[in-house]
Amino acid sequence: MSLENVSPVIIDVEAGEAFVDMGAMHARSSVERGIKFLPDRSAVPNGKPYWIVWVTIERREDGPYYAGVTACEMTIDREARRGYKLLPEHVNRLDKSLKRHIIVDHMDAKSKRVLADFLKGHDIGMWNRSSDKLKQDLEVEM
Repeated sequence: MSLENVSPVIIDVEAGEAFVDMGAMHARSSVERGIKFLPDRSAVPNGKPYWIVWVTIERREDGPYYAGVTACEMTIDREARRGYKLLPEHVNRLDKSLKRHIIVDHMDAKSKRVLADFLKGHDIGMWNRSSDKLKQDLEVEM
């Protein structure tokens, strides 16, 4: 297994935006820098919600595809310089992504839509070659 094929996609839930930030591989993304993370959600009552989505790309004869896609929640209160995330969950989900698991069904509908649009916009061919499970789990009723 290699981390070369993994990209962390960060979803800003409130802004409805997704972007790749390789700093997230070491908990140093633009949204994480300068934040002290706590394992207790109630310690960050005014936190802004984010998702870190670990996206693993694999290759087949017909081309690359999104093989593993797993999401972890994170909450950040920039003003208080505090955040909530469960580090073991982030490590486990990264591992699951590397092992080609799809774990996105716990995401809110808006974030699922943002992620699906981001993945399609990045490379529609990769989206089309990806598993039906990924497409079904990110399908959102309008």
